[in-house]
Amino acid sequence: MPSTLIKRFGTDEPSMEARLLTAGPMTVELDGGALRYIRYQGREAIRAVSYVVRDRFWGTFNPTIENFRAEESADGFTVTYDARCGNDDQRFRYSARITGSSDGTLLFEGTGTAVTDFVTNRTGFVVLHPIEGVSGYPVQVEHVDGRTVHTVFPEVIDPKQPIMDIRALTHEVCPGLKVTCTMTGDTFEMEDQRNWTDASYKTYVRPLGLPWPYTLSAGQVIEQTVKVSFAGAPEDAAGGGAAPVTVCLAERNGRLPRFGMALEARDVAAALDAAERLAPLRPAFLGGYYDARKDDAREALAGFKSLSERLGAELALEIVLPDAADPAPRLAAIAAAATAAGARLASVAVSWAGDLDFVMPGTEFPDSGPFDRLYAATRGAFPGIPLGGGSLAYFTELNRKPPPFDKLDFICHGTCAIVHAADDRSVIETIESLPYMIKSGRALFGAKAYRVGPGAIGTRTSPFGADPTPNPAGGRVTMTRRDPRERGLLGAAWCLGYAARMAEGGVDSVILGAAAGDHGLVHHAGGGSVPWYDDHNGVYPAFHVMGALYAASGLPRIQSEVSRPREVQALAFAGPDGDELWLANLMGAPRQVILAGANVAGARVVMLDDEAFKRCAAGPAGFEAGERPLAGAALTLAPYGVARLRFAAATPSRWPSQSSRRS
Repeated sequence: MPSTLIKRFGTDEPSMEARLLTAGPMTVELDGGALRYIRYQGREAIRAVSYVVRDRFWGTFNPTIENFRAEESADGFTVTYDARCGNDDQRFRYSARITGSSDGTLLFEGTGTAVTDFVTNRTGFVVLHPIEGVSGYPVQVEHVDGRTVHTVFPEVIDPKQPIMDIRALTHEVCPGLKVTCTMTGDTFEMEDQRNWTDASYKTYVRPLGLPWPYTLSAGQVIEQTVKVSFAGAPEDAAGGGAAPVTVCLAERNGRLPRFGMALEARDVAAALDAAERLAPLRPAFLGGYYDARKDDAREALAGFKSLSERLGAELALEIVLPDAADPAPRLAAIAAAATAAGARLASVAVSWAGDLDFVMPGTEFPDSGPFDRLYAATRGAFPGIPLGGGSLAYFTELNRKPPPFDKLDFICHGTCAIVHAADDRSVIETIESLPYMIKSGRALFGAKAYRVGPGAIGTRTSPFGADPTPNPAGGRVTMTRRDPRERGLLGAAWCLGYAARMAEGGVDSVILGAAAGDHGLVHHAGGGSVPWYDDHNGVYPAFHVMGALYAASGLPRIQSEVSRPREVQALAFAGPDGDELWLANLMGAPRQVILAGANVAGARVVMLDDEAFKRCAAGPAGFEAGERPLAGAALTLAPYGVARLRFAAATPSRWPSQSSRRS
């Protein structure tokens, strides 16, 4: 049997266990050397405080922690440790001291020393503020020069830095309770991390307006502190805790997105080898990604066409072109390759290669000439075919360098869940940020058709020019293509949560899951070492989630309301044989779910969890073999577990209306 770690995370690398520390009414989780979820009487005030050391490519060093000590008493706690960062070329060390007092005051002190000359883009403290109950709400800013200004946390995702020259930030956690976060030792500023689907506003050290990368000279010492303090007390008792999560279903509301499958030109051969196991999946379209800088057009288009036909899917082509004065000749050659392959294209999305790269916040672009040339040439090469654009990288690049939307038929961008952090909880938190991203996208381009994808935990490209970070050991690494959790139960739960947020936001189409490669849904020998699957082959847990989503493309959506959506996500739709409800536990601990007000007579349920993992790896038959009658209106989801509930054909009385539930 595979280990529990393999089942949940796709790797035997242990998941970091956080330690809960208490100081009076304040609790904080110690996660490695960082602090997470600073709460006051159970309410989250600050999402994280950490000491971050990054290289010249924005890669984050994983510190080696030494001399760790933690002392707890009735009056609070004290934690001290030393840490080493670096590689064969350069080294940096720092000492940390964390104290929590019974009055609810937290102090995190860091003293760092460059052991050698150390080239970095950022070294020092980073503070994360949460987004729920914070986005769009007031914040008091104390600037470095002593001025105090009242503003708000941005509601629509800010492409630039919303707050600069920061010494302290004060905001209301809930009625009656305020928190102040004071940062000393350097000048801090804020960026809106929702640009990358991080569920936070990040306040970081050293302004981006200063030169980077920069060098810390050997022997140079830097000292910084972060202080968190509270004023007042909550007016109401905190909810949540161990209470069950309730899911209420209402009337039909719109339709599900059309769900497509990704395929990169580099993975065509592997995808065709796996075509028989992919055959049960029926995506609405195949998103074929072709990079003209390195891929062969004839080979890529022939492969895209072959797999799309075998899956019964439309072919949606994505093209990356090297920057050029005249893109028309290259586009004509790609169109000729499509014709030679007999490929019928449902749509074409196009991007300059340079527009995949990182865009500095606040960068001014003189005109839209490059976009105009590219879009005109693409329409000339592919007449009558819907044209998409925006960003074939992340929402960040779309938000900071918006194209002329009026020249496009649909807008597209991708996402990645491990841009800034690669721990399990940060990955899951990205689901929380998606409604803000969708709303911000609509604020940019209005009612234009909206396509998101590929959505993946790992990345397809690096925004910093170089290849994504290698990950041969299959660990939890930022900005890598190959993340092990995409083949574990966490990956399946993440996919369902992602799809639920896309449906809730009214996105028109979504590319989620891949035919092969680093984000593939089935195991393929030769793609690098994959624990357990190398010996047993089979399909990954997300295969079953995506099979249902592909088949449900465009079906009527049944609106769902979840009492704690950060913990459980739900997606319901009206199928040809009755209604279906899919549930995903986004947490690493069991969650009980109550179907509030639902008529569950005759319903059946199947679980995708630790117990079912090996059976489900065999394919669709293994998953379906676990279906059983639903016993009552309550069920327990295992850690990162997914459940499918099937109901008999819907009747007008099966789901209570919005008005009846609220009355």
